[in-house]
Amino acid sequence: MVHISPANADLPSPDTDWPPVSVVMPVRNEERHLAEAVRHILDQDYPGELELVLAVGPSRDRTQAIADQLAAGNPHVTAVPNPTGKIPSGVNAAIQAARFDVITRVDGHAMLPPGYLRTAVGTLLRTGAADVGGVMAAEGVSPFEQAVAWAMTSKAGVGGASFHTGGEAGPVDSVYLGVYRREAIEKAGGYDEEYLRAEDWEMNHRIRLTGGLIWFEPALRVTYRPRSNPRALGAQYFHYGRWRRVVARQHQGTINLRYLAPPAAVAVIAAGTVAGVAALAGIAAGAPDGVRWLSLGLVIPATYLAGITGVAAVLARDVPLGVRARIPAALGTMHLCWGAGFLTSSRGLLRRMARPAGDNDV
Repeated sequence: MVHISPANADLPSPDTDWPPVSVVMPVRNEERHLAEAVRHILDQDYPGELELVLAVGPSRDRTQAIADQLAAGNPHVTAVPNPTGKIPSGVNAAIQAARFDVITRVDGHAMLPPGYLRTAVGTLLRTGAADVGGVMAAEGVSPFEQAVAWAMTSKAGVGGASFHTGGEAGPVDSVYLGVYRREAIEKAGGYDEEYLRAEDWEMNHRIRLTGGLIWFEPALRVTYRPRSNPRALGAQYFHYGRWRRVVARQHQGTINLRYLAPPAAVAVIAAGTVAGVAALAGIAAGAPDGVRWLSLGLVIPATYLAGITGVAAVLARDVPLGVRARIPAALGTMHLCWGAGFLTSSRGLLRRMARPAGDNDV
């Protein structure tokens, strides 16, 4: 096995010494994007050796056939099975099959920009980090997708997470995707295969517990396509909220005010709405005058609606009107569904809550 340079070593010369890289990609139902995503990887101008391992889950489309065709047509591409279809198990399976000590995790619908691997590996070597990543550059096509993309890259939508909103290079809690030192993954115990969401954040947390550095590099930008309708967006953020609470239960001290804001907002808005509706019903039924005061609860959801509408009007002045008009719906869906998921998250989502970090095998 080829080992990468020690932490803080000098950067490789232009023509030699670049460590070989294994790109690992869990895929399922990716017929539309898989071939293009693979092309973006194989077309990288990376000076060192490169391999791609596809971990293929059970799919309803031609993903398996496309993966097999890609592997048969290029000696640098390998396809391995991922029977569960879960992302963490797929990444672990691909890492097991990978040959090299730099592991790059990529999604089946992510399009790596030119120079991504060169920049990422150079940063990995220069900083001595365990994992390097950049920005989830959300870009929409339809007006609703563009509204979601705006919300996903704004602090009004996702708080201060640098891999959403950008920022200065430096240490962070987690990054989008990631270029890892294999030894850091193995030391942390690999991906937890019970996670259905937040698996990268949870993995990076365990890497940090073992002393590894997670480094954000804003020059690394990978295009991300947002959900195309409110229903799909709501389901996505509901599950994000549910699994973020699982992380909080398993890893004490990982919750801050940014994470508590959406569930708090949901609780307050729900209470105000219930009180207001009850007051209106009571008034209609001839209840005592004191019940009328409960109608003030409706001020809470009205204030929230006015707030997200104002955010769109003030902060999104430069976007087209059709997009700007959809931003409040995107913000409200993201905030409230994330908060509802967090509040309703069951302890049964992760069975091995008492397992010490690092007990998984890659």
